[in-house]
Amino acid sequence: MTVPEQQREAEGFLRGLSGADPIETHISAVFLGRDTVWKMKKAVSFPYLDFTALAARHRFLLRELALNRAAAPGLYRDVVALVRRPEGGLALDGAGEPIEWVLRMARVPAGDFLDRIADEGRLTPELARTLGRAVARYHAGLAPVGGVDHAGSLRELVAENRCSALAAGLPEPQVLAWEAALLEALKRREAWLAQRAAQGFVRRAHGDLHLGNLCLWQGEPVPFDALEFDERLATIDLGYDLAFLLMDLELRRNRANANRVLNAYVAESGDFGLVGGLPFFLSLRAMVRAHVQAARGFADEARSFLAAAADFLRPAAPALIAVGGLPGSGKSTLAHGLAPSIGAAPGALVLANDVLRKRRHGVSPETRLPDAAYTKEENRAVLAALLAAAGEIVGLFHAVIADATFLDPAHRAAIEAVAATACVPFVGFTLAAPLALLEERVRARGEAPVPDPSDATEAVLHRMAASASGGLSSGWHRLDASGPAEATLEAALATARRLAQPAIEPC
Repeated sequence: MTVPEQQREAEGFLRGLSGADPIETHISAVFLGRDTVWKMKKAVSFPYLDFTALAARHRFLLRELALNRAAAPGLYRDVVALVRRPEGGLALDGAGEPIEWVLRMARVPAGDFLDRIADEGRLTPELARTLGRAVARYHAGLAPVGGVDHAGSLRELVAENRCSALAAGLPEPQVLAWEAALLEALKRREAWLAQRAAQGFVRRAHGDLHLGNLCLWQGEPVPFDALEFDERLATIDLGYDLAFLLMDLELRRNRANANRVLNAYVAESGDFGLVGGLPFFLSLRAMVRAHVQAARGFADEARSFLAAAADFLRPAAPALIAVGGLPGSGKSTLAHGLAPSIGAAPGALVLANDVLRKRRHGVSPETRLPDAAYTKEENRAVLAALLAAAGEIVGLFHAVIADATFLDPAHRAAIEAVAATACVPFVGFTLAAPLALLEERVRARGEAPVPDPSDATEAVLHRMAASASGGLSSGWHRLDASGPAEATLEAALATARRLAQPAIEPC
């Protein structure tokens, strides 16, 4: 990669400012200074962009600034002219004729980029959950875009990626088989995509949301380098925007963290319906990576992504798993521990009663609710919301883990009925531990540095323990939760894998 001849003088000036050669992509040269970064767009033309005119480079740098500044205040600073001074030399942001335009940014330490963090094994479970919440908040700040035929746009993208894949030398039979399978999946979900658009889930999003385009800024994960040169490629369903990050984690990093990001995103946004498009969203993102890596000469990686693009489209039958028990028994820990191993990529969605209750009241999962939020009427409403959401998700062919106490036999029967109605396998777990141990765990939860979504106190624990009644039906299994969480998870996984046999298709 080289800077075009007409920009060599500008490149030399910026290299002098930064003291080093630039980091280059096919469309940009990025110069890293001690505390400032200068980004220059190359005067290049491709089928999908034309930066050959100075006015175009200026326009798209301004667009890049506008798209990214809100997500990371202070990271993106301004767009300035590189001018020729009267005596013939060059200067930034001074009087004179602009010969180039430059985007000025703050310098981010190399170790604070999320791809580096993941590569070095520093993407902790809590950071993954924080990342999911951050993306959800970023998406929440975007305005819905009406009048978009998103299914039609996706069909165009499939055709474009087929052409790019063949041009990059990927095997024609596999590429054409992928195209046919993805178009069939799109056809089945066309009404769903239209409904999503009508509900406001199509927005001018990031468009290129992988780990390399996320960093820690002022201690929080933020997206940067949103796709600025093609509105069509970035005006998409939010699930498709998120899918690039999930695919990146799933294939290059860690399934468990991909699942944590998905579940944190859904808990923050309430958009559990996005799972209806994940198979083809993930597949299309994988194919993009496949032909990009092939074009760069990384044949082994390209084949791996090509195989994954096909795998994402293969049906993985859903299941419904319920995890119940008294406060402190470890329901949420078990639910989230099971999730990556259940169902289609990147694993099951966890529907937590506590999180749904907080969402009904318009507060974050960590915000404590008053007693008025726990009346019998509210409890019935939260259970109804959980049952409805579980039914919708398995109906979209994605696995669900329902996390609630399920102490009442009627509640256990109700969640079983959701699975029976949808014709999907069901497994229920009731976690049991001595009351003294549960008391200790509830106390510790209240003292934890990271607040827990549960508002249960020791008094609540005692009331629930006194009211629990009824034996377990054949679909439910009692698990000893008095030991380490890892032991409970191992026992639950063994049971779930044995009993949650694939159904051919939901009813």
